Amino acid sequence: MTNDRWQEILTQIKDSFEVEEEGTYENEEHGGTTTEFIVFNGPLGRLRLEFSSHPVLVDTKTKYSKRIGSETKVEYVYSSTEKSNTLLIYKYDEALGDWVEFKNNLFT
Repeated sequence: MTNDRWQEILTQIKDSFEVEEEGTYENEEHGGTTTEFIVFNGPLGRLRLEFSSHPVLVDTKTKYSKRIGSETKVEYVYSSTEKSNTLLIYKYDEALGDWVEFKNNLFT
C-alpha cells in the first residue's frame, strides 16, 4: 500500500459513505509510527481503516557481557529515509462492543 493509493481510498470513502470520525495519531515505539484512520458506515456495517507508516528496521545491536548476573541490551536501528506501510481493517462488533480485525481471504 502506498501513500497515493491510501489517498485514493480516502477520497472514494468520503464521496461514497458517511464519515463518522477521521484523524491521525503518532506512537514513539519502533522509531516513530504515524497512523491515519477513518471510521465510516459502509455496506458491511461500521468499519475502521488504519494506515500506518513506520521506519524500516535496518539493524539490531546486542550489548552483553560474559559476566554472571550481567544484563543484555538490544538496540534497534531504524532507517531515516525508508518507510513501511500497512493497512488494517476493523469491523465494529455490536455484541462485543469493540473493534475486531476484519479477516478476508481476498486481502491476502
